[in-house]
This record gives sequence, C-alpha cells and structure tokens, in this order.
Amino acid sequence: NIMGLDMYAFSFEPSKLKDPNAQINLDFVREDGEEHPAIELAYWRKFNHLHGWMERLYEKKGGEDVFNCKTVRLTEEDLDQLEADWKAGKLTATEGFFFGSDEWYPEYDEEIAKFLMDARAQLAEGKGVFYDSWW
Repeated sequence: NIMGLDMYAFSFEPSKLKDPNAQINLDFVREDGEEHPAIELAYWRKFNHLHGWMERLYEKKGGEDVFNCKTVRLTEEDLDQLEADWKAGKLTATEGFFFGSDEWYPEYDEEIAKFLMDARAQLAEGKGVFYDSWW
C-alpha cells in the first residue's frame, strides 16, 4: 500500500457521538454500532484541491491541530460554500508530501457534484455529515 492522501466523507446519527457534550463540529469521534452505522458517502485519493478546502474550513471553525486524521462537520452552509467555490474555480492545489499531483482531473467535477447531492440528502434526513482524511 503506497502512502498517500486518503479522504472520506461519512454521514452518521448525531445522537451517536461518544461525547455528546463535546464540540461536535471538529475532532469528534463517532461511535459505530449496528443500530446507527456511519455511511460512507465518498472516498477520494490524493484530491488535494478538496482537502485544502476542507483544511481551511477546519481552521476557520477553530481547528488547531495538524489536519490529519481529524474530522470536520459539514453544514448545509458549508456545502453551499463548497459548491460556490468549486464552480468559481477556487479549489486550488494543496501541496503535501503524500498529496499527489496539482492536476485537476475531469472526474473531480463528477465526484464533487455527486458528493454534494448525497451529503444534502443525508442532511435532509437529519444525519450529520463529516469529512475525514489520513496521510
């Protein structure tokens, strides 16, 4: 397995947080169970343009750690901003040792469109949506 930037989007039941009193927008740990499993909405590999956007969102929301194996929760407003920035060409390449090429591949557009649609559907069902990554 070659090291690289692995990126995930999940939805989950907000009531299933290990620490319900924790700030749930960042760095939270979900508790998977048979009753309320997390659902994988998307997986990307070395899509560093999107990762950089998520990292900036994490920092904007108060995240202070290195953005690796850290989660950030996405609200409807966040998804709207992501869509606007994507359509305006504001998802720029983010450099990192394992982050891959700065090239924008055509499938990225399809993947973002599908993710936005799926994430909004999960939010409409009352689920929480979050982004997680590992490099």
